[in-house]
Amino acid sequence: MRGTRHGPLIAAALTVLAVTAACGAPSSGGSNQPAGDAPDKPSKAVTLNILDVAGNLQLTQGMIDEFVKASPDVVAKVTYSKSTAPEMPGKIKAQQSAGKVDIDLVLTGVDGLAAGIDQNLWTPLLPKYADRLAGMKDYLEPAAAMQKLAGNYGVEVTYYPSGPFIEYLPAKVPNPPTSAQALLDYAKAHPGKVQYARPANSGPGRTLLMGLPYILGDSDPKDPVNGWTKTWAYLKELNKYVSYYPSGTTETMKNLASGSADIIASTTGWYINPRVLGTVPAEAKSGTLQGFHFVTDAHYAVVPNGVSADKQAAVLLLLKSMLTPQQQAKAYDDGYFYPGPAIKDVTVAMAPEKSQKALATYGDPGFDQLIANTPKEVPLDAKALVTAFSTWDRDIGSGKAK
Repeated sequence: MRGTRHGPLIAAALTVLAVTAACGAPSSGGSNQPAGDAPDKPSKAVTLNILDVAGNLQLTQGMIDEFVKASPDVVAKVTYSKSTAPEMPGKIKAQQSAGKVDIDLVLTGVDGLAAGIDQNLWTPLLPKYADRLAGMKDYLEPAAAMQKLAGNYGVEVTYYPSGPFIEYLPAKVPNPPTSAQALLDYAKAHPGKVQYARPANSGPGRTLLMGLPYILGDSDPKDPVNGWTKTWAYLKELNKYVSYYPSGTTETMKNLASGSADIIASTTGWYINPRVLGTVPAEAKSGTLQGFHFVTDAHYAVVPNGVSADKQAAVLLLLKSMLTPQQQAKAYDDGYFYPGPAIKDVTVAMAPEKSQKALATYGDPGFDQLIANTPKEVPLDAKALVTAFSTWDRDIGSGKAK
């Protein structure tokens, strides 16, 4: 799967998602106005340096490139770089401490977003510039819920319902489990053949961890300390029949393809995109377990403190363009974050022909109905998610996680 959807570890910084961060990093220059007071348009075309720590460019680079081509008076040039979410805060902090901020826009998941808030890295864009970002009024309902996680800092640019799914090859698993108990029974009968990656390092692993409380009917799916009695008991029992936990999702996909795993954790995007790429055989199938709720996910755009007013203006114009239906349609990509668009009324028919062909061949016709008819839950709040990860690492994965 191209890109990195989730940072390896979501730090305790996640607890401050709703806390106001203090600005104070020095300006990188380029404008006579203080950083933060963005004009409607840059005084001259700027160069934007964009850092991706979420694999988001796979979905949005086409949107950005098209804006640059159409707006030479706003953006003269764009440079792209990639990093991991854990590496990103130190990189930006070093630039801010040196008084020269060279990263103008960061594309991130919740992990990098929150780490930056904790370290006072981001410029609040909202509600100050909300009137320049009309597309935010058109967020899908579950995408709007994900936007709330960003507080005043991030602007959501892509969204997907995620999972958790199970994935399997019908030739190996002709009668796949349809309940949590049936999955446990399969694991007991086939030791080492049911697999998911360490949740702190894996989107599907994390989604499975957060989705099980709904599937199992736990007392409080939002409270991993006091409300997950059934979930922790289930994972401990399943652990008896798991040989090891891979460090990332791609390894589970390769293990499914090679036959060393029969059933793995998956999501809409992880089901479609590896099959498009040939990592997983096209004949693979996905399924859900009784009681299934989607646990949603999103990517955000954030601006570091110290970015000049002119560059902020260019970023705001870029984001305005990215949140239009015609640009959001590009987020369908090859199913990487299926569906991908964060705003309403963006259909596959509006997507590029390449995306339409990939999804027609490798998508699941039942996904859209499933997405429409299934409850959608936002991820755990920051503190609870960190607690869930540390509990899993200690009580479930210890000795078996790579």
